[in-house]
Amino acid sequence: MRPNPNQFAIVVAFLLVSAGVLLHLYRPAAVPDGLVLKQVAFDDLTGWRKDRQSQTLEAFGKSCARFETLPEKRSLGAKGVAGTVGDWRQSCLAAKTIPRGDDPAARLFFETRFTPYQAHNRDDPTGMFTGYYEPSLRGSLVKSGPFQTPLYARPDDLITVELKNFRADMRGRRIAGRLDGSRLVPYPERKQIIAGAMADQAKPLVWVDDNVSAFFLHIQGSGRVALAGGGEMRVGYAATNGQPYMAIGRELIRRGVMTKKTVSLQTIRAWLKENPAAAPGVMNMNKSFVFFRELIGDGPIGAQGVALTQERSMAVDRKYIPLGVPIWLEATAPAQKADRPDQKLHRLLVAQDTGGAIRGPVRGDIFWGYGDRAEQIAGRMKHAGRYFLLLPKTIAQRIEATGEKINAD
Repeated sequence: MRPNPNQFAIVVAFLLVSAGVLLHLYRPAAVPDGLVLKQVAFDDLTGWRKDRQSQTLEAFGKSCARFETLPEKRSLGAKGVAGTVGDWRQSCLAAKTIPRGDDPAARLFFETRFTPYQAHNRDDPTGMFTGYYEPSLRGSLVKSGPFQTPLYARPDDLITVELKNFRADMRGRRIAGRLDGSRLVPYPERKQIIAGAMADQAKPLVWVDDNVSAFFLHIQGSGRVALAGGGEMRVGYAATNGQPYMAIGRELIRRGVMTKKTVSLQTIRAWLKENPAAAPGVMNMNKSFVFFRELIGDGPIGAQGVALTQERSMAVDRKYIPLGVPIWLEATAPAQKADRPDQKLHRLLVAQDTGGAIRGPVRGDIFWGYGDRAEQIAGRMKHAGRYFLLLPKTIAQRIEATGEKINAD
């Protein structure tokens, strides 16, 4: 007897649906990120002997000054990857004896005091490296004329929560919100804040003449504002609203406006300028909003609480990489002029900052400094590379003696 066509179709549909369910149930889960460090020799660091390590030694000295304020038994975080503050004391003391600008002495210092470890994300040593810089804006202390876009100071009701205080495995993560009675609720997102949702709590620090430049200042985290009538104000990161960061370049790629190859700070800014009606909606897709404070003296200030050093400071994901650790980077970077080929970027930096988009065990954001050159390079940098952590020999000896593995899931 021939089967009923309708019954046959129902059976086939059932089998197909079942197969889809089974495939979904048995689809392997994505492998989570995890830092794995493998010991290497300084001879394995390509270009090591050509770098000017004395410049990095000055940046490292700033991190050491920060370490001096902490208890010896304080862990540097990232599940103990870099030990405790006490593991760094002797190296920091020795760093003070190295003459400024003496590259051979600085190189010998690092070779004598540290052991290099190549960082991997599980088995993959390659990661993404971008750049940031200190932008320049025009502004006024009062709202007038073209100065209509406020840079807000930290609101009085904003509460920032360090999650490490509640769970050790959440070190390097934080949330922000405000109290609604006895409950901590999310803080308004960018669109709401710009519309005036927090007008009673967020006070303008300074007014600038360009909402697009203000948007990019939020991404960079710090900058300089040339004030109408003379003078300059340096502003830096004070807090964030705790909402998720979104790179709007992804949306412009999705719309077909640009491609992964052409997207950059420069092309995004040009599109926003050329499309003033659509620009606010696109910018508001990034829900994150930054509040600022005036910086007096040296700056900008990174997440470690020290002034960043041009081309020698790097932002990392502190879930995996402790702040203050020297890192040897092997990557490439754009030339200042877009029509020139990329250049090698093999140099020693110090992890001294973090960023909302900096996530993963092999991920870095290089601080390029202030000025047009810094902007041109940082705005177009999205290059693959690898890096190596330099850890004090006391940690390496302890690992060798105990057979302990270095990893942070």
